[in-house]
Amino acid sequence: MNVQVWTWILVGLSFALYFGIAIWARASSTKDFYVAGGGVSPLANGMATAADWMSAASFISMAGIISFSGYDGSVYLMGWTGGYVLLALLLAPYLRKFGKFTVPDFIGDRYYSNSARTIAVICALIVSFTYVAGQMRGVGIVFSQFLQVEITFGVLIGMTVVLVFAFLGGMKGITYTQVAQYCVLIFAFMVPAIFISIQMTGNPIPQFGMGGRVEDGTYLLDKLDSLHTQLGFKEYTDGSKSTWDVFAITLALMAGTSGLPHVIVRFFTVPKVKDARKSAGYALLLIAILYTTAPAVSVFARTNLITTVNEKAYETLPVWFKNWENTGLISWTDKNDDGKIQYRNSDAVNGKPEYTDTRGIHGERLISNASDEKNELYVDRDIMVLANPEIANLPNWVIALVAAGGLAAALSTAAGLLLVISTSVSHDLIKKQLKPDISDKGELLYARISIVVAVLVAGIFGIYPPGFVAAVVALAFGLAAASFFPAIVLGIFDKRMNRQGAIIGMVAGISIMLIYMIFFKTGLMGIMEPLPPSEWWFGISPEGFGVVAMVINFILALTISRLTPPPPRDVQEIVENIRIPGGAGKASTH
Repeated sequence: MNVQVWTWILVGLSFALYFGIAIWARASSTKDFYVAGGGVSPLANGMATAADWMSAASFISMAGIISFSGYDGSVYLMGWTGGYVLLALLLAPYLRKFGKFTVPDFIGDRYYSNSARTIAVICALIVSFTYVAGQMRGVGIVFSQFLQVEITFGVLIGMTVVLVFAFLGGMKGITYTQVAQYCVLIFAFMVPAIFISIQMTGNPIPQFGMGGRVEDGTYLLDKLDSLHTQLGFKEYTDGSKSTWDVFAITLALMAGTSGLPHVIVRFFTVPKVKDARKSAGYALLLIAILYTTAPAVSVFARTNLITTVNEKAYETLPVWFKNWENTGLISWTDKNDDGKIQYRNSDAVNGKPEYTDTRGIHGERLISNASDEKNELYVDRDIMVLANPEIANLPNWVIALVAAGGLAAALSTAAGLLLVISTSVSHDLIKKQLKPDISDKGELLYARISIVVAVLVAGIFGIYPPGFVAAVVALAFGLAAASFFPAIVLGIFDKRMNRQGAIIGMVAGISIMLIYMIFFKTGLMGIMEPLPPSEWWFGISPEGFGVVAMVINFILALTISRLTPPPPRDVQEIVENIRIPGGAGKASTH
């Protein structure tokens, strides 16, 4: 069977499974909708947390980033993994003991302030919409390549799927769907990695294969370093970022990860604090399987790409190259008219390829914005994981399996984010502030309406991605670090922290981060171009600036809280109580 038939079969089976679970786990109360009834087992919650946390960025993009940036890409591995450890050990058990449904709920009650709750809702919406737009776009790309449909149609299919299992099941349906999605995505990630590791080094364990020898006896990493230097790139195992910037990016990713509301809310779904700790341990183990494999996948994909396409005649290239070219994620311009692909260390095009409606004499798609550099090949880094099995000439069912895995990763995180958006609106805004006497049935209705609206907005971003969305996806972590992290940490460990300090800290942190992003990453909505790296403050890239905003948040919050009245006595007692192990009840009623 060809790839397309296999893809329809595997994607169809996995979607049938997700729909079946959504119907089986249908939510019947607000508690089911928000925290899955609070009775999820630690193992199931660990699997759901792993799927929720490993988005399309982890499954599709992370290995691509490492593949193109080499050693510099390790900051994402360290930051995201370290962030999860920080969350599991430092925050999750205490948040679970506090017993609220959401992060804005925690902040609103801990700081006895609806103003603090509203600011937390706004921060949650900014972070979640930024994230979910990227997920929906990822779904559209996967569908467009493997089902040969338009990206718009792919996004619409993704919207329908997410809407069904989020609308019907809420957190309960999403939890058990994510358990299935974890199984699909981890199997889909590991199978091609094992195949390629055996193919290149003879070792079935990818993590060891990356350090193994290839057929001619040289180490794989040495071979890749050599290929890089021959083409004018820096050595793959060498870095170019400053130590200070690496430190800042890693810390921003760590703090941002441990402040992500859609991950934190998962720890409210287990019965006890002890179960929250157990599920955090399970999730860490399950996440580590993918994260320790990603560097190996990056090395395999980079080596195979260079040796397969460089100095090869375009007309002799395999079908996968032309399929990806048709999606616009690969382009080639024959700048020296020799009919061969020259891959060098420079920009092949100015920005993204802009295609004309014509083809060249070799059949290639022509573009209108080729650069004057020698490099003739443009490759979008997001295709490295998806195209890896095709480049390595693996069986068709393995190629189709990766498509099903990519969709599982994107859809699982999108569902979690949409639930955070829905909960922020229905519970923290409507129930807690606008209509406190609303019935459970009415609140559930608002939650489901919010899901529909959120899916529509996310779908529009996926179909018509504004330029700034793609630019700020990587910065969502900085926004979470600058806003939520200090408020949560101080809310747990500093009983003297009051609402004035928390509000001013959150507003200052997220504002400073947004301003820095606008100036140095996104420009000013067409009025101003992003400023160059030479003008970065303290030499810190926008991806790492969340650390500076976070430190300012901490300083302001601590200073203001000491200059203003302390929190009420009962709030201080709650803070003391949540740090005592054991004794937690169920996630509170509202």
